[in-house]
Amino acid sequence: GELSFLPYGKEGQFINSISRRDLNVLLIEEAEKGGAIFRFNQRCVNVDLETTTLTLTPSTSQPVNTSTHQPVNTSTHQHINTSTHQHDIIIGADGAFSAVRGAMQFTDRFNFSQEYIDHGYKELHIPAGSDGVYQLEKNALHIWPRESFMMIALPNPDGSFTCTLFFPFEGPLSFKSLGNDDAILEFFRQHFPDALKLMPGVLQDFHANPSSSLVTMRCFPWVRNNTLLIGDAAHAIVPFYGQGMNAGFEDCRVLNQLLDHYRDDWHKVLPAFQEERKPDTDAIATLALDNFIEMRDLVADADFLLRKKIEAKLHALYPDEWIPLYSMVTFHDNIHYADAYHTGQKQRKIMDEVMRDPDIAATWQTLPFQKIVRQLLP
Repeated sequence: GELSFLPYGKEGQFINSISRRDLNVLLIEEAEKGGAIFRFNQRCVNVDLETTTLTLTPSTSQPVNTSTHQPVNTSTHQHINTSTHQHDIIIGADGAFSAVRGAMQFTDRFNFSQEYIDHGYKELHIPAGSDGVYQLEKNALHIWPRESFMMIALPNPDGSFTCTLFFPFEGPLSFKSLGNDDAILEFFRQHFPDALKLMPGVLQDFHANPSSSLVTMRCFPWVRNNTLLIGDAAHAIVPFYGQGMNAGFEDCRVLNQLLDHYRDDWHKVLPAFQEERKPDTDAIATLALDNFIEMRDLVADADFLLRKKIEAKLHALYPDEWIPLYSMVTFHDNIHYADAYHTGQKQRKIMDEVMRDPDIAATWQTLPFQKIVRQLLP
C-alpha cells in the first residue's frame, strides 16, 4: 500500500516514450526529402549476397517457402509479379525477423541465436479522468512490482496511461491460467487493486489485445560482401531499458561517422562498423534483461531502495567519478553501452561490500564516500 519514488537521475532528467506511428511518418517524410524511394506492400523473398540483389514480390501474393525464401505458386494459372533490384550496397534494416539476415543464416560461419523469455506482454489502458485529468502522477513511469511479474503504466498527452502487463505465458499464475473473466478480475483484485479501480475496460482490453512474446536476438558477422545488417535485424533486445530504438539510431550515427572518416569507402566502413558496434549491442542486450529483474522484483525491496539512496549520494558528491548505471546508459551519450556495463559491474561489487554492513540502514549517511569512489579508479 506504499509508494516509492525513484528519480531516473538528477532533477530535470527524464525519458520520453513516443508514438511509433508518428515517428515512422516523420522519418519517412525526412528520408523522401533526401531522395529515398519507398516501395510499400512488397515482401523481400530473396537476397543474393554474391550479386547484392533483392527480389521483391507484392505482399498480397502467395505465401513464401521459409526454407528457400522463394515464392510458392499454388496455381498453374496464377502469376506472381516479382521484381529484381541490383544494388551497390544493401543495408538490412528490416527488423527482428529480417529477411536479409535470413539469407545470411544460410551462409558458412554465421552465428545466430534467439532467446525468448518466459514472459509475454499484454497492453492495457487507464483512461483519463473527467476533463482529461491524469488519475495517477503524470511525470512518472509507474511500476507495480510483483517479484515474478509486473505491470507498468506510461502517461500519454491526453491524460490516459498505456499499461503493460509482463506476465508468464504458462504456469500456476500466467496468461494460460487466466481462462475466464472471473479469473482475470480476481487476479487484478488480488495483485493490482489500486490500478483496477482506474481500469473500467480491463476485460475488454485483456481479450482484445494479444499476449505478445519478448525475444533477444544476437548474430555475427553483420556483413556479407556488400550487405550489412543494422538495428533490430542485427541485435533485437527486450524493452526493459527503453533503448531498442536508441540503439538503432546510434547504429545510424556511428555508420555515418565512419563514412565521413573513411570518405565513403564502404569496403573499410562495413567491417569497421560491425567491430565497433557489436560489443555495445551485446552489452545493452544483457542490461535490458537484467533491468527486467530489477523492475519486477528489486524495486520493491527495502535494501535495494537504500542501495539506490547511497548511490545517489555518491553521485551528488562525486558527479564525474560515480555515475549510476541507469544514468550512464540513458543520459550520457558519450559513454558506450559496453563501458557502462563494465563500470556497472564494478559498482555492483563495491556496493555489495557496502551493503554487508548489518547497521547500514542507520549509518549510511556517514559512510566514507570518497574511499568508496576511489575503488572505481583503475
